[in-house]
Amino acid sequence: MTDAARHDEALTDRSLLAGRAYKSGRDLLARQSLYQWQSPRHDLPGLVAEQLRRVRGTVVDVGCGNGKFIRRLREFRPDLRLLGLDISEGILAEVPGPVAVADVARLPLPDGGANALLALHMLYHAEDIPRAVAELGRALAEGGTVIASTNSERDKAELDELWQRASGDILGRERGPSRISLSARFSLKEAPSLLGAVFGTVGVLELPGTITVTDPAPVIAHMASYQAWADRCGVPFDAMIQRAEEIVSQRIEKQGRFEITCLGGLLVCRR
Repeated sequence: MTDAARHDEALTDRSLLAGRAYKSGRDLLARQSLYQWQSPRHDLPGLVAEQLRRVRGTVVDVGCGNGKFIRRLREFRPDLRLLGLDISEGILAEVPGPVAVADVARLPLPDGGANALLALHMLYHAEDIPRAVAELGRALAEGGTVIASTNSERDKAELDELWQRASGDILGRERGPSRISLSARFSLKEAPSLLGAVFGTVGVLELPGTITVTDPAPVIAHMASYQAWADRCGVPFDAMIQRAEEIVSQRIEKQGRFEITCLGGLLVCRR
């Protein structure tokens, strides 16, 4: 099996995703929390709500995770009928209902049953991305909206470098294996064409920023959130995380901060 095939298998393994990576909201929250230190700050739930300002009826959050977006919509758009779907029964326990266990490849919705669908930082987990996009299109009502999100392939490149340096130090070589890249299968560059195969209009809202920390804790918590994929890394995970913390601490002591450049984006799709 090629490295690319192993990478794809790791990102789409349903038992791993539901049973470990997203069994609870802990690791997802660690990744989300890092953005507290980003400048400029982007209020993603607020941006999504703004894009839905003209939508009425049923909104389905596909791959809703810990319910971050559903909570905001319940607060500011009580007029909407909201449904959260995820492949992990465990993580759905944290989400205000109604919710259901479901896969993006087989949505429990009739044709045209949703006035809007959200697919936020999750299409890279679909086993067959074109099929998943087609399924979103099937379930979308005429005149409806699909909002997807993902990151650039170079998003948080400093964390990729940190991972390879720390793992290399543990293995006794210059650079170790790279970390699992969640966005690689559905990057911000490739996403418009994948979505455009089904939707007539795909608008891209890029969200650049820089995360600056003076304490290694949020960076290390973000890196540690990849533990579900630890056996794919080829290096003792705990030792690598400890070494990464030492490297970040040394950088902060020397330079006063540790910076991470980010580039994510929202993709707003309409027929």
